[in-house]
Amino acid sequence: MDYETLDVTRDRRGVVTVILNLPDTHNAMSAQMMDDLTDIARTLGSDDSRVVVLTGAGRSFCAGGDLRWMRAQFDAEPAARATEGKRLAGMLQALNTIPKPLIARVNGAAFGGGVGLCCVSDVAIGVDSAVFGLTETRLGLIPATIGPYVIARMGEGRARRVFMNSRRFDAAEAVDLGVLSKAVEAGDLEAAVEAEVVPYLSCAPGAVADAKRLARSLGPVIDASTIASTIDALSARWNGDEASEGVGAFFDKRKPTWVE
Repeated sequence: MDYETLDVTRDRRGVVTVILNLPDTHNAMSAQMMDDLTDIARTLGSDDSRVVVLTGAGRSFCAGGDLRWMRAQFDAEPAARATEGKRLAGMLQALNTIPKPLIARVNGAAFGGGVGLCCVSDVAIGVDSAVFGLTETRLGLIPATIGPYVIARMGEGRARRVFMNSRRFDAAEAVDLGVLSKAVEAGDLEAAVEAEVVPYLSCAPGAVADAKRLARSLGPVIDASTIASTIDALSARWNGDEASEGVGAFFDKRKPTWVE
């Protein structure tokens, strides 16, 4: 499997490692990366792989959405904005519903959509030095398309601690919030991920898929209507003055107008 933004390997056991491979931008999700992740999720969902491990190249796991991609939405027509929102939401749902165990190997910082990737994974193991944050409101945006998965993972009460304030939090708090299952020292990350992989290799693949499907059906409902509402919310934000100011200020290396 050859992807522009991903490095994909498979071992003899059927364990596939998907590496977000844009280290120069801290693996920020471009439109191409979203498409690549959607495709690999669908491909692995229908092959004979046993377990999927998702990680990042370089020092970061995923810095969230690529800001150049976000900035392009301000000049786009409403229909084009909706299409881009669907691209992001479709990627998240493809990963959330992949009928294989999905284990996030969080090798570094995860912001915005990177937190979303942790939350669509069945298990997320991270280094104890990792930093996290839902940083969208600092840019005049909101964690819209990742929202259903974040709330499903954290629960509303805990999510409200970090959902609106763009506050960064450490790996220990990420464990408390449910974003991470476990935080370990960097030298122990491989062993900790392997400990999550091994039990699945003794399980019937079809039973694992059915059990995952059942678990999702018993949890918060994330259906087409829910996803559509998040796309509308994101599009509305892209259309507003705050997002234009917030993202513009980031690129201009200045404070947005709402900062003292």
